[in-house]
Amino acid sequence: MAHVTIVGGGPGGYEAALVATRLGAEVTLIERDGIGGSTVLTDCVPSKTLIATSDLLTDVSSSAELGVKVPSSVRADLAVVDARVLSLAKAQSDDIAERLAASDVTMIAGTATIESAGSVIVETAEGRQRIETDAILVATGAHPRISPDAQPDGERILTWEQVYGLQELPEHMIVVGSGVTGAEFASAYNGLGAAVTLVSSRDRVLPGEDADASNVIEDVFTRRGMTVMGNSRMASVERTDKGVLVTLTDGRTVSGSHCLLALGSIPNTQGLGLEELGVVLDGGGFIKVDRVSRTNVRGVYAAGDCTGVLMLASVAAQQGRIAMSHLLGDAVHPLDLAKVSSNVFTSPEIATVGMSQKQVEESDFQIDTAMLPLASNARAKMQGVHDGFVKIFSRRGMGVVVGGVVVGPRASELIHALSIAVSASLTVDQVADAFTVYPSMSGSVAEAARRLHPLI
Repeated sequence: MAHVTIVGGGPGGYEAALVATRLGAEVTLIERDGIGGSTVLTDCVPSKTLIATSDLLTDVSSSAELGVKVPSSVRADLAVVDARVLSLAKAQSDDIAERLAASDVTMIAGTATIESAGSVIVETAEGRQRIETDAILVATGAHPRISPDAQPDGERILTWEQVYGLQELPEHMIVVGSGVTGAEFASAYNGLGAAVTLVSSRDRVLPGEDADASNVIEDVFTRRGMTVMGNSRMASVERTDKGVLVTLTDGRTVSGSHCLLALGSIPNTQGLGLEELGVVLDGGGFIKVDRVSRTNVRGVYAAGDCTGVLMLASVAAQQGRIAMSHLLGDAVHPLDLAKVSSNVFTSPEIATVGMSQKQVEESDFQIDTAMLPLASNARAKMQGVHDGFVKIFSRRGMGVVVGGVVVGPRASELIHALSIAVSASLTVDQVADAFTVYPSMSGSVAEAARRLHPLI
């Protein structure tokens, strides 16, 4: 029986562990902070729980259009919200730990150092132990990037891992960074009722997303009272008597009660013994892997944010599953980033799959595009939804769906139909011919596909 040692208990690690045990391996999983890793304990699960409350308040704030009268004093109790956030994160961690235990995975709480491709040293509360193993999967994740000129203190200057200690809603939250994390938290605190200033070093928010989608989000942000400062780069953040002062590189300053730093992530790869083992890292410290999660060292695999391949929990989990299937001789489907779906949990959400607008414009293929605003959808009108759209990309002459974008409420759910289409190389006719409920938001997906039919 093969023995696999997994360093890191996030999605890349625990999903790999479950696959490995199903394939007959003995598995040891080492995690220093808690099962589920940062995804469950400090990142994805907590942030989306916070966003769920924000989304509810956003819906309530627009309920007058639907004929519902609510008291003007409706607001969230942040202490209760954050307690719920942390409680749900722990519950999710406990659920995962129970699944691993039921699958006979040995879990060790400790810090690992890789001694060789066949040996791992673990420092635990009880002391040090050596684990002899046949293969190793590194799934150690990443942590928030900080700046020497903006040191988090956990009270007023915060990383996204520290916001859940707040007991009162910030009077004025300054969010530095307009990527996915920054945009999501800016949207969340705006929905919760805080004044929000979003400092973006680029000319638009979410510069890595579909431009049409980013423009919708920025329009919504400003309409809801958020201040968006484009082409503005942070120079420093410091505490003041009343809160924080953010100084920009052009000399301007912004005062607020709190500052949330969303400056990106740094891989947790230092101190593991990887460089001594000869594992190749890139310039940012990320582990280089191939499409089946192999490093350059035989018997050593890596998955998740520590690889920097695509920093999504779903990709981490898939990398871990693929690694174990490859290691243990099961059928393997190498990671295909052209089929990955992702979501930005702003309000409204942005969901994407397959080719992006930028890739379409740069492609040698002839691509047709259909874009349908949600405002024309009957269900959207009933629910008071005015912002958003469905966009589909298909190969001209073939009609095969190669990508899509959905902007709107629960876009993360609506994208699944397009995700299946991209994954299975379905045509727009096949998407259009599948029945949708009337009225439904999903009807716009079928209608957008239908509009591409004459172009085949």
